[in-house]
Amino acid sequence: MTAQVEEVANSPKFHKDRSAYVEALRSWFARQHPEASEVKVGDIDIPAATGFSNETVFFDVDWSEDGQARHERFVGRIEPPTGALFPAQTAECAVSVGVQHRAMVTVAEHGNVPMCPLVGYEADSSVLGQPFFVMGFVEGVIPADVPRYSEAGFLVDEATPEERHRMVRSGLEAMAKIHAIDWKTAGLEWLDASGTGEPTQAVQLRLYREFVTKQLAGREDPVMFAALDWLDANDPHDERIGLSWGDARLGNVIWQDYRPAVVCDWEACALSPTEADLGWWLMFDRMSFDDMGATRMEGFPTRDEMIQIYEEVSGREVRDPHYWEVFGAMRFAAIMIPLSDRMVSAGLVPAELNMAVANAVTDAVAKLIGIENPTPPAF
Repeated sequence: MTAQVEEVANSPKFHKDRSAYVEALRSWFARQHPEASEVKVGDIDIPAATGFSNETVFFDVDWSEDGQARHERFVGRIEPPTGALFPAQTAECAVSVGVQHRAMVTVAEHGNVPMCPLVGYEADSSVLGQPFFVMGFVEGVIPADVPRYSEAGFLVDEATPEERHRMVRSGLEAMAKIHAIDWKTAGLEWLDASGTGEPTQAVQLRLYREFVTKQLAGREDPVMFAALDWLDANDPHDERIGLSWGDARLGNVIWQDYRPAVVCDWEACALSPTEADLGWWLMFDRMSFDDMGATRMEGFPTRDEMIQIYEEVSGREVRDPHYWEVFGAMRFAAIMIPLSDRMVSAGLVPAELNMAVANAVTDAVAKLIGIENPTPPAF
């Protein structure tokens, strides 16, 4: 399916002129595969609504190799000129697509987790205007955010209770396999925000406090700073440090037969207590059902059941699910600041709404820590 020119032209994306993509990708692929000849790129599809983090481009490549005609579909992820939505963990993490590619290589090698086949990473911005990486296209289904998978779509309309349960359980199993990776053996020191080999929760909280202070640029956000103070005061000092996926949710997995075919979206990965991923997962579950007034489908595990499943498949006790859900909601509210600013810059949201602070995520944070929200969402 090819995106309509009008949709792409009006998309709130940052690369407006994509006319050079075909030749740029053809030349790049040919350099990556010197054994290939007669390389042709076609059927480029750039979804108009793929978010404000990385631009995604789908494309076909036809070529000849060893006398045989070849055809494959690929996916490119391109760095936005405005940078990542999540804070950079270290100086080596300044380029989001570089972080994603590097993390995916590591997980594929050490994690026994289904990953996209990787084709290559390109740091040279002259090729497509920004750094990017390319991976193989994998067929499957993805639970949608709009409309939310809890209200419409294949999970509501097609899945059986057994399939829904299998999906959630297998997703938590994939998460547990990520957490089982020994970050030192896997060579993940480049992701250590402490710089000392001690990537604690306190380090993450300092990183996010600095990030939101910079992003707010003087704007008031009382809920955010109350949440950061609450998280500092209630830090469980969990010693179970490992690779955190960072954006652990159903919508960041490509599913086949209600099992993970690919675990996606690694731009928020970090070294931290691994229960942070479960907190993010639970936070998204709450926002997808409770906060939206959606009925939990038959067979779809409850919050307590998901905690029990994670304990079973990981062999780890879940100690502080509420703390880690607050941490996840704070992180979500933190990225809402640059996300909202980008939406204002794109002309999608009026600046006077103050969406960077007055939004449903900030409201959810206030409820989780039991305080009044002086900046309720305007819509």
